[in-house]
Amino acid sequence: MALVLNEDQQLLKDSAKSFCQQNAPVSQLRRLRDSDDAKGFDADTWQQMAALGWAGMAIPEEYGGYGFGYGGLGVVLEETGRSLISSPLIPTVLLGASTINELGSERQKLELLPKIVEGELLLAMAIDETTFHAPTKFNTTATKSGENFKLNGSKTFVLDGHIANKLIVVARTSGESDSAKGISLFLVDPASPGVEISRTHMVDSRNSSKITFTDVEVFADNLLGDEGNGFAGLTRVLDRACIGLAAEMLGGIQEVFDRTLEYLKQREQFGVLIGSFQGLQHRAASMYSEIELCKSAVIAALSALDDEHSTEKEISILASVAKAKLSEVYCLVSNEGIQMHGGIGMTDEFDIGFFIKRARVAQQFLGDVGFHRQRYASLNGF
Repeated sequence: MALVLNEDQQLLKDSAKSFCQQNAPVSQLRRLRDSDDAKGFDADTWQQMAALGWAGMAIPEEYGGYGFGYGGLGVVLEETGRSLISSPLIPTVLLGASTINELGSERQKLELLPKIVEGELLLAMAIDETTFHAPTKFNTTATKSGENFKLNGSKTFVLDGHIANKLIVVARTSGESDSAKGISLFLVDPASPGVEISRTHMVDSRNSSKITFTDVEVFADNLLGDEGNGFAGLTRVLDRACIGLAAEMLGGIQEVFDRTLEYLKQREQFGVLIGSFQGLQHRAASMYSEIELCKSAVIAALSALDDEHSTEKEISILASVAKAKLSEVYCLVSNEGIQMHGGIGMTDEFDIGFFIKRARVAQQFLGDVGFHRQRYASLNGF
């Protein structure tokens, strides 16, 4: 496995970097936050991203996508992480489109995936019910009601939940509350009677919602995959999402490091540049080493997703390695970035503060360091 980008991926990376710098710098996120924008993302920027083909990167060509694979989507996500772009890429493309492509029927794929590619359809995935990621521990139920289902329960930390055109809801149709058996996934119209959505303003200025379902009727043809057998497909989707999120985090890590190095080269104290202080040089060198490990972890995981010879277990192991390592290093580097900027780093005047906030939220989403270390150990028989 070559831990370097191929020529096409490098060209895509350069193009994405140019677009993000010119059209969606960190100042865009600041503007969205300060204006308390109702959507939480810039609609024009999203349409431009869709026009560039980003929404269809990992969607097969027969459904309107470009078949570039997760390697292509990963390098795009990395560059959006550098600019902290708030967009539907993670909830709609990385999570939503992956779920439909993995579990959806042919009719569902033909109906929904082309709309995602065009940037017309926004999705949100409702999985967790507490502040901790636990893909088998939930109490939301879908009980049979004739040929259809009645959905009851609540979900939290649902990205883009308040603006989604459709929700993908993970519910239990049978089995115990902590069992991998009996898990089913459903497409739900957020305008359905009994659906209550409340927006959550997160510290990183991204969209999130809490959603409650009370006797929500879901038609049988909105079931994704086989009833009660959704956990295996859900696991594959979450692995892809963790790897894609790790790629986005890598972009943020590198941006913080670059900004910090630039500051060390400019800031003077006691009449000398602070970058000449050996203590700060050692800390910068340590960060550089950790970032290089992160790059290898992300590229290895993305490559495995696009390698038809990779087993599901291998992908799961690489997903947990990438998510755990990137979560750990993002917190480290963002902390160091704030500290090396000194007191001004704690103010809202500098953009560096946006990255430490994003690091904290990204670490918790889809499982923190502890969750993925435990999962890695379990997958390896410990």
